[in-house]
Amino acid sequence: MRYPDGGGLTPAARAKREQVRLEAAGLFAAGMSPPVVAKKLRVSRKSAYVWHQ
Repeated sequence: MRYPDGGGLTPAARAKREQVRLEAAGLFAAGMSPPVVAKKLRVSRKSAYVWHQ
């Protein structure tokens, strides 16, 4: 079940998560692979692959 409130995160945490996701998008646009982006941004490889889709 998905929750419409952002998965239990505070508004500040949701904003931070979105900032990281947008930074990942820029790195993907620059040609970086998901594993490299994951390591650089200190997120899971799974998250990086999902964002890359």
